Amino acid sequence: MNILPTRRRTAGGFTLIELMVIVAIVAILTAIALPIYTDYLTRSKLTEAFNNLAAYRVSMEQYYQDNRSYGTAGACGVSPATASSGLKYFAITCTPANASSAGAQSYIATATGDTGTPTASFAYTIDNLNNEATTSVPAGWGVPTTCWVKRKGGSCQ
Repeated sequence: MNILPTRRRTAGGFTLIELMVIVAIVAILTAIALPIYTDYLTRSKLTEAFNNLAAYRVSMEQYYQDNRSYGTAGACGVSPATASSGLKYFAITCTPANASSAGAQSYIATATGDTGTPTASFAYTIDNLNNEATTSVPAGWGVPTTCWVKRKGGSCQ
């Protein structure tokens, strides 16, 4: 009588240590990717301010060509509300100012981030000479400069 040795099947699957290693790897990747993705989304929302300020400046220059002033009675010639209707993350305002030389007028248009949005701490300006400036940014985005800050670290490009 031959007795054949019986082979035992090895159990398939993952051990608890292998699963914990996978969970740790996923957690590390998430910790790195989530802040980068959040910054990417915030940067995409900033383009609303840049585009609308540039379009508003064009509207003001067209108004100046027709009226030879940027506004009257303490108001800008073009209402920021009509020039930038439908904004989701920024509000645009305009402040006219009389320059001291020869009574020429000037203005400063400001895009301020709406409260409760990722853009709440941002503020950008443009004037009649096309000078762009950043007047406010959240912590970690750099120091306000004489350009529009578009990235963390104060980068304008």
